[in-house]
Amino acid sequence: MIKRSIAPILETALEISPIVLLSGARQVGKSTLSSKLFKNYAILDDVDLRLTAIENPKGFVHRLEKPVCIDETQKAPNLLEAIKMDVDKDRVNGSYLLTGSANLLDMKMTKDTLAGRIIELLLYPLSAKERNNKASENVVDMLFNRDFSCSKIDASVIEETIISGGYPELLRLDTELKRRLWFSSYISTYIERDARELGEIREINNFFKFFNVIAPRTGTLLNKSKIAKATMLKDSMVDNFLTILAQLYQVELLRPYSENIGKQFVKSPKLHMMDTGIVCHLLRIKNSKTLEESHYKGQIYETFIFSELKKHISFAVDNTDMFHYHTSDKKEIDFILSRGEQMLAIEVKASHSVGKGDFRHIFDFQKHSEKDILGIVFYMGDTVLEIDERNFAVPFGMFF
Repeated sequence: MIKRSIAPILETALEISPIVLLSGARQVGKSTLSSKLFKNYAILDDVDLRLTAIENPKGFVHRLEKPVCIDETQKAPNLLEAIKMDVDKDRVNGSYLLTGSANLLDMKMTKDTLAGRIIELLLYPLSAKERNNKASENVVDMLFNRDFSCSKIDASVIEETIISGGYPELLRLDTELKRRLWFSSYISTYIERDARELGEIREINNFFKFFNVIAPRTGTLLNKSKIAKATMLKDSMVDNFLTILAQLYQVELLRPYSENIGKQFVKSPKLHMMDTGIVCHLLRIKNSKTLEESHYKGQIYETFIFSELKKHISFAVDNTDMFHYHTSDKKEIDFILSRGEQMLAIEVKASHSVGKGDFRHIFDFQKHSEKDILGIVFYMGDTVLEIDERNFAVPFGMFF
């Protein structure tokens, strides 16, 4: 069984809180991780069990033997009030582990219900480190500590990881056909079904069209008007579909960075899909050759690093904020990671070589900001290069 990086944090959260919510996309491994910790398990995908939970939440909670894991809790959000009452009556840490494939704490019916009683954790698809049995290694912490230790990884391994994505089931699929069938089923079965339930979508074809239109826009500034034009949907519908996909952990909007350094910053967020496997499937990229030839290659590599950074931030030793950097005078940096006055400015290059020119926007940022900024360019080579004492080119192999 694959060790998950977040497992020690989950166990600690259960020690200090009566309720822990473990959320994440469908099929990322929530049930597998939870089953290792809990004997008692209630799965609300079961129709009969779900009806009982919806119609008689107090009775349902009363009959549960604690500690207990309740799987797919978003299917019966009225349970949360009953769980709150039970915890207030007898507060025992680790009593409830709730899992969900939709962002439960963003749902209207549940907001504020469990304030002060719950810790929320997010489980992402597998990181490259987890796939390589290095779950305890945290790349973000290493970067802030200027530790650029890297494994020498063949380019084909990196490309295969990007194309297959991070869903655990993909590790068992050894052909392009199997992978294509799995992704098609995942999108039509899980994403379609959950989107219908979350957003009361009547025209599911419009939703699928929207999903396909945003795939080639991963790693770009969000432009709702262009998306609306491409999909022939109203702006309000674009907003609705983006919200649904965010609640299903399929997309994320990366906030823009801003600082008083004599520059105007673009205020638009950057759109990233959360799994490059799904991106590649939607863009019909099925092997290294089609990835290399794809017009979207650079965006896909950037999205891969975005996803990896998010995974490592989720179990890093310190809280870490993440932004994109884009000024009105066309200075762009893919990612800014911030811990107080200490910052990382990160660029992603899909090439096998790197030079000073690839750092030019990072140099400009370092020149104008008073903060401690370490510049990193990730690239497909296999050697760490010191450009100067504050800037380094680092192989993609650091993530493996």
